[in-house]
Amino acid sequence: MGTPTATDAGTQASGDTPATGPQSPAANAASAGESSPGPGGRPAAKVALVGVHGFGTHHLRNLERLQAAGVVDLVAVADPNPPAAGSVPETAHVFPGLTELLAETTGLDLIIVATPIQTHAPLGLAALATAADLYLEKPPVASLADFNLLVHAAAASGRSVQIGFQSLGSHALAAIEELLADGTIGTLQGISATGRWVRDRAYYKRSRWAGRRTIDGVDVVDGVATNPLAHAVATALRIAGARTTADIASLETELYRANQIESDDTSVIRIRTRGGLPITCALTLCATESVEPYVMFQGSAGTAVFHYTEDRLAVETAKGRTEEVFGRDDLTENLLAHRSNGTPLLSPLLDSGAFMLVLEAIRTAPLPAPIDAEFVHWEGEGDSAHAVVAGIEDALERSGAQHATFSELGLPWAASAPHVFSLPAS
Repeated sequence: MGTPTATDAGTQASGDTPATGPQSPAANAASAGESSPGPGGRPAAKVALVGVHGFGTHHLRNLERLQAAGVVDLVAVADPNPPAAGSVPETAHVFPGLTELLAETTGLDLIIVATPIQTHAPLGLAALATAADLYLEKPPVASLADFNLLVHAAAASGRSVQIGFQSLGSHALAAIEELLADGTIGTLQGISATGRWVRDRAYYKRSRWAGRRTIDGVDVVDGVATNPLAHAVATALRIAGARTTADIASLETELYRANQIESDDTSVIRIRTRGGLPITCALTLCATESVEPYVMFQGSAGTAVFHYTEDRLAVETAKGRTEEVFGRDDLTENLLAHRSNGTPLLSPLLDSGAFMLVLEAIRTAPLPAPIDAEFVHWEGEGDSAHAVVAGIEDALERSGAQHATFSELGLPWAASAPHVFSLPAS
């Protein structure tokens, strides 16, 4: 499953209409009751969902499926914007926020947080102060400092934390690991992630935090690599074996924007692992048309391309070309299996450390350089119009193939040089 156009799962703005529905002592009484037995006679896991709009709607659909199977019992939801009529089970109690939900709901096994980026840290910490495990949507938080706080809180609580990089549930990852280990494409020489999507003016008007680096001094970091195409970065890092902060040796960024926003919409992130492997992520939201993003592995005897939104892997060597589509494990089910029988988490919090270094490098980099209007044209009208950077498709391909930034390729609109991120002391 790819990242949706909108991920605004509830705006935590003051003045929103309070949620409606049963919210008083009945909610606590209902949630304290026994859940119906699930598969194998185990009681269904009691789940609360925080954020029911945007990507939260995906979680609602998934929880509906799991509830029908007797695996979960969605006992409560929280969002300052009331859920649409009929979108949550009648038995689920509705609250305006997590504070109110936790005050009146006991016995939770799992809390899912699918809210704006800048709310992940406080909501995640509040969830870890309970006895429930946590599913936290990507990106985990908006700064490395908050990530470290979350890691310490999880360790102190003993709770499990799954991060919502859904692509990491793909069965293709095991096949990729095998083909790299057996030398199918020879010696791995580099990895590139290429993403070219279209986002219109309406995308940046959908919420107060869209396209922002900060709001009222609070970090947001809503850029191309940290939110809409974050899966491209996370998937490339995972395949490279770069999971924790200790796995990264160097990190450079080159950030641009064609839209009138604070954050980057067209960028290159160049990473080198401790093992010396280069990873280059060339990404844009200013393409002519949206194309499925992919991660390419460059080997001495061939290449492999993983279209992670489709779980599709293509391998090309001197022997010819093969292609296969794989299945995918649901991260919520994986977390529940981890709770019940110790199944390893597919996207654990600590394994987001390398990604959080990328986010921190973007957060602390100079402001994205505006792309001169001479090299940007607009397609469409009004809020449906979207920016297209001249020659961007070719630029992305060349960047990934050569592990070069836009300025190093000599592109006429690339005015800035790569910014070298100072890695934190280990």
